[in-house]
Amino acid sequence: MKLGIAITDRHDWTAAALLEAAADRGFETYVIDLRDTDVVIKEEVIISNKGLILPTLDALVVRDVGAGPMEGVSFRFDVLRQLEIQGTLILNSPETIRNAANKYHTTYLLAKAGLPVPATFSVQDRNKAIQIIKDLKDAVVKPVFGYKGKGIIRVRDGRMLEPDSSISKVPWEDQITQMIDSWGMLYIQEFIENQGRDIRAFIVNGKVLGSIYRSAQRGHWINNLSQGGTSAPCTLTPSQERICAKAAEAVGTVFAGVDLIEGPQGTMVLEVNGTPSGAGIYNSCGVNVAGHILDYIPLKL
Repeated sequence: MKLGIAITDRHDWTAAALLEAAADRGFETYVIDLRDTDVVIKEEVIISNKGLILPTLDALVVRDVGAGPMEGVSFRFDVLRQLEIQGTLILNSPETIRNAANKYHTTYLLAKAGLPVPATFSVQDRNKAIQIIKDLKDAVVKPVFGYKGKGIIRVRDGRMLEPDSSISKVPWEDQITQMIDSWGMLYIQEFIENQGRDIRAFIVNGKVLGSIYRSAQRGHWINNLSQGGTSAPCTLTPSQERICAKAAEAVGTVFAGVDLIEGPQGTMVLEVNGTPSGAGIYNSCGVNVAGHILDYIPLKL
C-alpha cells in the first residue's frame, strides 16, 4: 500500500508517530509537504510533489495542510479534493477539514445534530455585535479560522480581560471595531463558567481513545496547552463519550479532537479539530493514536 503523510514539520510529535506507525505496518510511505505540490493541466492533469505523482497514492493522511495566504491554502485544499475524486483515500477528507477549521460552520453542524453548544452569534454589523456582547455580560469573540487559542478576546461586564484576567487598557468597543473591520464578521459566544479547565477527547472511527483535562494557568481563562495550560488524564462519562462520537460524526471526521466544557448547564461542545495533535493524549494517557488512525485505512480500501 502506498501511503502519503502530509506534514509541514518533521519534528511534530503526531507526524513522527504516524511515520513510525506506518513503518511498523509495512506501508510504502511518502512524506508529503503539500506546499511543494505542482499541477500541470494540458492534454492530461498531472498532480505531483517533488517528482511523486500523487494520484498513485492509495491513501493520504493529513496532519497539516500548511498555513499562508488564502490562495495557497485554497489551492492545497483543491488538490486534496482532486486526489479524492481520482480515488485516493484522504483522511480526514478535505471537506471535513474545512468543516472543522471553520468554527462558525462547525457550531452550525453541531447544533443541527442536536448537540449542546454555547449560545452563539455570528454578525456582520458592529452595532449588533456590541449590543450582543452587552446583553451576554460575559462573552468571548473568536476568529472563525483561529487555532491554539490565538486571537480570542473576552468581555465581561463591560471590560475586556487579558488572558491572565487582568483588565485590558484597550476599550473593548475599539477592539470590536478593529476585528469586524479586519474579518468582516464576528463569531461571538457566551462564556461558560467552568472550573478553569476544558476537556480534549481524541476520537477515531467513532471511539474515544483517550481524553485529557486542559487546565489554564492560575488566574488565566484560556485553557489551550499552547497558551501555557497543563494536561491531566480525564475519564469521560458514558454521556460525554456519546457526545464526542456524535460531534465527530456531525463534522464528518474519521479522527478528531473534540473539545468539551463542563458548565452550570452540563457538558457542551466547544470545537472539533480535524487535524488534531495526539501528543497531549499520549503524554497524559499513554495512548498512541497514530496506529489507530492507520488501522482504519485497510477497512476502507
